[in-house]
Amino acid sequence: MTDATPPMPRPTPNPERPEGNVMTILRSLCLALALAPGLGVLAMSDARAQSGPLRITIDEGVIEPLPFAAPRFIAETAGAADISAAITGVVAADLAGTGLFREIPAAAHIAQVTGFDAPVAYADWKAINAQALITGAVSAGGDGRITVKFRLYDVFSGAPLGDGLQFGGGQGDWRRIAHKVADQVYSRITGEAGYFDSRVVYVAESGPKDARLKRLAIMDYDGAGVQYLTDSSTIVLAPRFSPGGERVLYTSFETGFPRIRLLDLASVSTRPLAELSGNMTFAPRFSPDGGTVVFSLEQGGNTDIYAMALGSAQVSRLTNAPSIETAPSYSPDGSRIVFESDRSGNQQLYVMAAGGGEPTRISFGEGRYGTPVWSPRGDLIAFTKQNAGRFHIGVMRSDGSEERLLTASFLDEGPTWAPNGRVIMFTRESAGAAGGAQLYSVDISGRNLRAVPTEGAASDPAWSPLLQ
Repeated sequence: MTDATPPMPRPTPNPERPEGNVMTILRSLCLALALAPGLGVLAMSDARAQSGPLRITIDEGVIEPLPFAAPRFIAETAGAADISAAITGVVAADLAGTGLFREIPAAAHIAQVTGFDAPVAYADWKAINAQALITGAVSAGGDGRITVKFRLYDVFSGAPLGDGLQFGGGQGDWRRIAHKVADQVYSRITGEAGYFDSRVVYVAESGPKDARLKRLAIMDYDGAGVQYLTDSSTIVLAPRFSPGGERVLYTSFETGFPRIRLLDLASVSTRPLAELSGNMTFAPRFSPDGGTVVFSLEQGGNTDIYAMALGSAQVSRLTNAPSIETAPSYSPDGSRIVFESDRSGNQQLYVMAAGGGEPTRISFGEGRYGTPVWSPRGDLIAFTKQNAGRFHIGVMRSDGSEERLLTASFLDEGPTWAPNGRVIMFTRESAGAAGGAQLYSVDISGRNLRAVPTEGAASDPAWSPLLQ
């Protein structure tokens, strides 16, 4: 359904944010969460001692973090003590950081875990209201490799929750191993896939607001392990992961105009996507199978959405309207594309078939909508919204129903989904000359708003799939 209102006059593109200001306002990001009635997070309370097995069910709007204990993992070999403590700390931080779990500090523990196979003193853990118990052990070999094993226990039922698991790797991989353990715990208790063993690529910023230097960087989802992928000699914007997480698309001003480049993470080498006629190419994203890139191309004063098959470099035009179409994002099954357009007179969201065709408008609330991103679960679309002088991150169903705003501030923009579709990361910028951009995350209930630690100012995050 196309709105018949004549399009607004086209604004002048801003080279600092081609994907945003090519549309009048791509500086807003609103994660409006569209939750079905009653959808939320319910953690088990003390009453669950009389109920079924340990479980956090995402089906009600009652929030009560589940208390868990994670005694320091046993060091089974010499030299493993420090790394076992570090792994335990990361596992606990991952879980507590979701807002669904609450760690019981070690000082409150009554029982002591003396060995990985030692009997569990359930009564002592129950006495401090621990509902989940995580135990583990770490061994370090002479070849520089470590092995980590863990078990998860339901304290009130007095039984393990699933089988124990074991992960191995080099000592430099200890953080990834810790994230894998936390993912398993999270998944067994919530029934949802985890998201801790993942990375985020983003734009690292430095310098004053009127002369900002930008370079691509990558880090663990929690801000650790930062690596810089480009230098700050040219403006870079809007990085986007490939479905396998091994490549990144981004927009570069290396030639003086925005052009799409493709970066290989293994070699940290880059190349232009292709030589395309037009003044600007920007806002790229991969298709779910990684074989196609969808993007915006400005040509002759008109901006439309195109798709390129990476194997043949064949380009198809998907929209053809006297308006600005940008910020395309595929549905997880690759059948549809959501994008933003001002064809209705102001910035709104539309959905069309992946091969193009007549789009259907899905946003009808007050204000302007932009930067839509389809959830990896396929149920929601995250977006930015500007209304009444405030910017929001929000979500809605793919048909536009059940819109819900999750954040509100001077400037929130650029949502990206965690691999499990339950958390969104975005950019928040504070007002004033001294204000800077910072990454934040929020869950899809609108709870647990948290700053993501980065080395300096940061913007334009893109969350990877789970690492393999």
